[in-house]
Amino acid sequence: MRLFRTLLVFKLGFWAGTFASASLLKRAFPSRGDADSDEVRLVAILDGIELKSRAQAFRGGSMFTWLGGIAVDLREATLAPDARLELGSLFGGIAVRVPAGWRVESDVQTLAGGVAVGVPEPDDPNAPTLRLTGFSAFGGIAVGAKPIES
Repeated sequence: MRLFRTLLVFKLGFWAGTFASASLLKRAFPSRGDADSDEVRLVAILDGIELKSRAQAFRGGSMFTWLGGIAVDLREATLAPDARLELGSLFGGIAVRVPAGWRVESDVQTLAGGVAVGVPEPDDPNAPTLRLTGFSAFGGIAVGAKPIES
């Protein structure tokens, strides 16, 4: 019985510390960027963010989730040359939608998580390219292409 109680106290302390740390980090690292921003810095800690970008020269930026999620729609954005997104997901998820004509190159590392890039290779060798870097630990990152619904 003593072992059970010790494990329970440890587990409760671990999760209480995790949520307390997440709350402090949420205040320290606010999100920056809106629908017209060419560069974004999105941070979703203990919550979720949805963004539908209309940027004229989207350069990229960073996205980080910890016990939260981010959904970004780039189908109405115009991609700048050398666009790069730094993605980080820890016990959370990131979903990015891109137009079918974009090329997506991913160098995202995972640990007990997953990365899915479901964008068909464009026929045009000069297609705009979005480069993804970062990590996913106990979370997921998904990139997909879907036409805009009328």
